[in-house]
Amino acid sequence: KVVLITGANHGIGAATAKALATQNSSVFVTYHRDVCRYSEGELQEAKEAGTGGDVLYRAMQQQSTDSLVRYIHDQGGTAVAHEADLANADNIPLLFDLCEEKLGSVDILVNNHTCCVLETFDPALTSDEGSGIHLPTAATIDAHFATNARAYALMMSEYLKRHLQRECEWSRIINVSTDAAHAHLANISYAASKHAIESYSRSAAAEMGKYGITVNIVAPGTDTDRLHYT
Repeated sequence: KVVLITGANHGIGAATAKALATQNSSVFVTYHRDVCRYSEGELQEAKEAGTGGDVLYRAMQQQSTDSLVRYIHDQGGTAVAHEADLANADNIPLLFDLCEEKLGSVDILVNNHTCCVLETFDPALTSDEGSGIHLPTAATIDAHFATNARAYALMMSEYLKRHLQRECEWSRIINVSTDAAHAHLANISYAASKHAIESYSRSAAAEMGKYGITVNIVAPGTDTDRLHYT
C-alpha cells in the first residue's frame, strides 16, 4: 500500500510512518516548518533536555524528515518526503501528483498536520514558560482553520476525486484530532478547528462509505508521549 502522511516530521506523524513502513507500506511524508519565535539556541537546548513545554514542541516541529526517511530506509522500507504548507490550498493537488510520481496512487491517507498557537479568552492565563497568552485574533483563528480544518477537508476531497478516477474499491482515511476537541483551555482555536475536523470526518464517513472508503478519527489524549518520537 501507498500511504500519504501529513505532519510527519515529529511526534504522532513520524511514529505512524515508522509503524506503517514496517508493514510493507511505502510512505510519502509531508511536513511544514513555520516561522518560529524561539532562537536556534533555545530550540536546541529544549530538544537536548527533553523538556520545555511549547519550546520543546516547536523544536520538534522545526525538524526536517531526513532522520525519519533515513531510519525507514535503514530498516529496508520505502519513504519519500516533501515539505509543503497545506494552508495554501494550491499545494494539495500538487502533493498528490508528487506522491503518485514517486510511489504510486495513494491507498491510505493519514491527515495529521496541525497549527497550534496558544490563545485564550482568559488574560490571566500564562504559558508553561510563564509568558502571557494572547486573546484570539482574526489572523490566528484563520491560521488554525486554514491548516486544521480546511486543509483536512480539501485533502479528503482530492483523495476522493482520485479514488473515483481510478475506480478503486478500497481506500482508507485516518484523521488525527484530539480528545480535547470539545474545549481546550489556552488552545481555543486549536480545539475549535479540531472539532471541525471531527464534523468533516463524520460527514465523509457517511458519504464516502458507498465508494469503498472508510473514514476514522484518532483522538489522542494529553498523556500521549508524542514529543519523544522523532
